[in-house]
Formats: sequence, C-alpha cells, structure tokens
Amino acid sequence: MAEAAFGDDRQFKLTVGEVTGAVGDSITVLPVVVAVAALTDLDLAVLLLGFAVFQVVWGVRYGLPMSVEPMKALAALAIAGALSGDELLTAGLLAGFVLLVLGKTGSLERLTNHVGEPVVRGIQVAVALLLAETAVGLVLSNPTLAGLALGVAIVIAGVGYRKTSALVILALGFAFAGFRAGLPTASIPAVSFVLPRASALGSGVLSATAGQLAMTVGNAAVATSLLLSDLLDAEVSPDELATSMGVMNLLAVPFGAMPMCHGSGGVAGKYTFGARTATANIVLGLFYALAALFAVHLVAAFPLSVLGVVLLLVAYELGRAGLRTDDRSLAVGIGILGLLTNVGIAFIIGVLGWRLRRKV
Repeated sequence: MAEAAFGDDRQFKLTVGEVTGAVGDSITVLPVVVAVAALTDLDLAVLLLGFAVFQVVWGVRYGLPMSVEPMKALAALAIAGALSGDELLTAGLLAGFVLLVLGKTGSLERLTNHVGEPVVRGIQVAVALLLAETAVGLVLSNPTLAGLALGVAIVIAGVGYRKTSALVILALGFAFAGFRAGLPTASIPAVSFVLPRASALGSGVLSATAGQLAMTVGNAAVATSLLLSDLLDAEVSPDELATSMGVMNLLAVPFGAMPMCHGSGGVAGKYTFGARTATANIVLGLFYALAALFAVHLVAAFPLSVLGVVLLLVAYELGRAGLRTDDRSLAVGIGILGLLTNVGIAFIIGVLGWRLRRKV
C-alpha cells in the first residue's frame, strides 16, 4: 500500500503497518470485553463504543499508537462473579478519580516507591488465576468443543503466532455464533447516562480498586511511559498518563463503558504488528465502532466453552507477564492469596511483605 501522510508526518501515516498494528492492541481487549458482556449485564455495544471513542481520542491527543485496554483486574473479578456490573462501574469511577488526583498532583512517581515491582507482578498472577478458574468452569460446559478450540490454539502457537491465538479462537467462536444466529444486522446501541448506586460502594469494590490501581500504576502508567520512550522516542510522563486515564474513566464509565486504562502490552502489540503513528488508533476505533453496530447479537450465541478457552489463553499470557520478576516466590504467593481471598487483601499483604524483605 502506498504511504499517505496527513497532518504531522510523525502523528499520522496510512500504511499497511498501521492497519495490521491496530490488531495488536485488540488481542487482549476483545476476549476480555466479550467475556464481560457474556457473563454480566453490561451491554457489549456500549463497551465497544467506549473503546472506539478513546482509541481515537488518545491517538489524536498524543499523536502516537497509544493503547486503550480494559482494567483487567476489575474485568477479571466481574467475569469471575466477584463484582456485579454495577460494582464494576463503581470501581471504575473510583479508580478514575484516584488516578486523576495522582496525575494532577504529580504523586505517581512517589507512590511507585512504596509499591514494589514484585507486588504488581503478583496482582497480575492473581488476576490470571481468577480468569483461569472461571475459564475451567466454562470449558467444562462443552469439553468436546473446547478441546477442538484448544487444539487450534496449540497449532497456531506451534507455527509461531502464540500472541494471536486468542484472537483467532475468538473469531472462530463468532463464526460458530453466526452460524447459529444468522447474518449480522445493524442495531443502534442504547447509550444512557446512569451513575452507579451508592450502595454498590462496599468493601469488595474498595479492595478490587486497590488491586487494580496496583496494576495500573505499574503497567499502565510507569511501564507504558518507559515503553513509549524506548520504542517511539516519545516522552509521556506517568503522571500525564494517569491524568488521561482518570479523565477517560470519569467521562466514559457513567455511560456504561468498561473501566479502561493504557497499558504497555497494547503499545508493544501495536508496535510489533507495525504501528508507528496514531493512524492505528483511528483504524482500530473505526473497527470497534463497526463491531458495536453489527456484531452485538452474536454474543448471545457465542459458545461459552470456546469463551473458556479464550480466557485460558488470556490468563496464560497474563500469568507469564506476572512471573517476569526477580522475586517470583513473592509474586506467586500474592497471586495465590489473591485467588483464595481477594486482590485487595493480597495487595496490602504483598506491599507489607515486599517492604519487610527490603529491610532484611
């Protein structure tokens, strides 16, 4: 494809790499979003529209292939049934408020000194274990179909496309759903402004938000800032990223959108698949918008056993990331504690354990 530049050459270029790069940020987004829509009362069309809007917004704002991802700790708890849809939105608003305050006051760098890298990794392991636990239950609903899907995933990974295996299985699941439900028809998403009930703000929401913020500070702010500098020579501070995440959630969540964040994985995915400018965000935003208009009815027909396989693959990738630390024993311990109790308790005990180890 011929290269066409518009605006600042650094910010927007239409190339094959920008189109394929758009796929990179969707690999972990779509499986999680479909699972949340299938297993909660949240509307898939509205969830997709949230991602569509803010892919474009942050692409234009930063002029970079910026990632927009689900807040995975909160999403995993909703998928596992530990948070209701209303509680998920409440946690998203609370996280957004905290991130906005941290970013605007320049407090993020100081906060990271009190949350060790193994603690953030441990929360990732906990989320992976929660996803895996839910996935096993879904897989058992139809082991034969799940086995076929898992076989396809193994073949894809075997030929060198491990990171795209979840997306391919998701596509196969939608194809199966289309066979059962018929051809897609256009439908306008019903978007309305509704604030979560005050009764949803309980201990479960507070602990879930604490666990999510641990991941967000480490991955969506600090790690993303470093990766943008390393890959694209772009200087975006962690506090600026925290501010944009805070604004995004305070604006989007009241309309029923999923709690969202940036993330180093999405940036790396876009870059690996060829994205170098914000055009990848525009392309992906249009894709999400079209999916919101035409593909929502397929969710009801999506085979849950195949969804279980997708979640297993997502859990595997997240678990691998969680084990990339010099203190694996602490990360694994935090992960198991998060599975047995909740991520908030695991986070607090993990921070205390990490600080005790530093003093020894």
